[in-house]
Amino acid sequence: MSDAVDLEELVDWLRRFDDRIQDERAHLTKLDSAIGDADHGANMARGMTAVRELLDESDLDEATIGGLFKQAGMALVSKVGGASGPLYGTFLLRFGSSGGDRTNLDAAGLVDALDAALGGVVARGKAEAGDKTMVDAIEPAVAALREAIEDEATVAAATATAARAADAGRDATEPMRARKGRASYLGERSEGHVDPGATSSALLFRALADALESAG
Repeated sequence: MSDAVDLEELVDWLRRFDDRIQDERAHLTKLDSAIGDADHGANMARGMTAVRELLDESDLDEATIGGLFKQAGMALVSKVGGASGPLYGTFLLRFGSSGGDRTNLDAAGLVDALDAALGGVVARGKAEAGDKTMVDAIEPAVAALREAIEDEATVAAATATAARAADAGRDATEPMRARKGRASYLGERSEGHVDPGATSSALLFRALADALESAG
């Protein structure tokens, strides 16, 4: 694989994310039943099914990163209830906006697109690191990716590093007291539970790493 990530590889990323969400649906629901509405798994599975259908129906020869990811983001917003749809939808919309009319991204472009996606999630959810949300997985993943790229790692290696950082960020949410979302209403009772949004976000970065490793 060259260090340009093309649209086919980005589509493979979303398909792999769908696979992981479907596989982990029950686990995500279990996590959410402890500190949320017990619907994160079902909501994400429904939303990613819609994204998968969109991808299957799209003519990738005519598509751009901006156009396809904006459609995918809107599919999530329209199909997923609660906070997950708007937040993940915003992630994909901002990623697409950064990609624009291109059909591939170089290493720096991938970092910029993911950073823009993170910025969208932060702005939409009004959350920051330490609030016990998906930001706790995404922010360290993007930072690790940027550092690895700046250290001249290949994109495949850098995304693997980012996935490990996302996993660590997810795990770090367990002792936290939630400060945002429904879990924040529980106060100290939110402590001792891994955040479901951070868990699904870690799956997102693991899917990206897998897609680029496969492409290599």
